[in-house]
Order: sequence, then structure tokens, then C-alpha cells
Amino acid sequence: MEARAQARYVRVTPMKARRVIDLIRGLPASEAQAVLQFAQQAASEPVGKVLDSAIANARNNLNLELSTLVVAEAYVDEGPTLKRFRPRAQGRAYRIRKRTSHITVVVESIEPNQPKKAAASAKASTSKATATKSTATKATAKAPAKAAASKPAAAESSTSKAEGTAKKATAAKKSATKKSAEAAGAAEKE
Repeated sequence: MEARAQARYVRVTPMKARRVIDLIRGLPASEAQAVLQFAQQAASEPVGKVLDSAIANARNNLNLELSTLVVAEAYVDEGPTLKRFRPRAQGRAYRIRKRTSHITVVVESIEPNQPKKAAASAKASTSKATATKSTATKATAKAPAKAAASKPAAAESSTSKAEGTAKKATAAKKSATKKSAEAAGAAEKE
């Protein structure tokens, strides 16, 4: 079961309201209320009112408990822009755009032991970790030692300093062994 609330023509820019909406998306309703209460952004006040309204709709119309409510959807659409003019030098006028927003919050009832954001963040962190491991193994398998030693300085700057010094050290060892082999071969010929 889900309950929704919408505030239209709110005089806050959509970009600023989206910053606040991103803070509460996927949180339990009571936790989202606490986050909005202590958020410093001015847009947190109208977003908090919409969230309170959605919670009230769920409790009064659908008889849902506050402890089971989670912010399922939260988004901000752009409303009409009020166009005003500001006088400038030499008779010019600059346009001032006063943007408005349509704020929508949807809460739904789920089991109290499974908050959505925690499950989603755990899933995302494991997928990121496996992706970085697989790209690291592919990169080491593709780059042979000769190619790593002969990289130009510009490409080497993208790697960390520790890796760069290690590559330089191995290149220096290789060149030293080549020179000693050439010197030994020249001594044998004489």
C-alpha cells in the first residue's frame, strides 16, 4: 500500500529541492522526518511538509503504521517560471527567473526489518567491489613488463607515485643487466 502527497507551485528552485529530496529517498519515514528537521537547506521546510502530508495520508486513509512506512518515491518536477526584470546600466534590463517546483513524495508500507536504502546500498557496494577487482586483474594481465617500462611520462603520471617509482626501478635493473651482459660479452671477445 502506498500513499502520496504533492505540493505544486512551491517557490523554491527545482535544483535546490532535488538536493534535499536526495537525502530522504529510500529512508524510513520517521528517519526522513528527522533528517529534514535538521537539514540546513531552506528547501527542507516545504519538502518536510509534503512528507508529513504523505505520512498523514497513509495513517488516516489507509490505516498504516508509521514504523512500517518508507519513502518509496520522492521527486521534484519543474513548475512554471515567473519572469521579472531588473534594471541595469544604460537602460538595459536583465531577466530574473523565479523558478517554481512541484514536489511529490510517495510512502509505502513494508516489513519493519528490511529498510530499502540499506539493502540497496549493500547491493551497490558489492557490485562496485567486484567491478574494481575485475578491471584491476584485466589491466595487469594485458600490460606486459616491456610495455610498462616503455610508457611515456604523460601516461605514467596517471598512475600513483609508488607505482611509477616501482616501474622505474625495474626498468633501471633491466638496463643495468643489459649493460653488464654487453660488457661481459665485449670482455670475452678481447
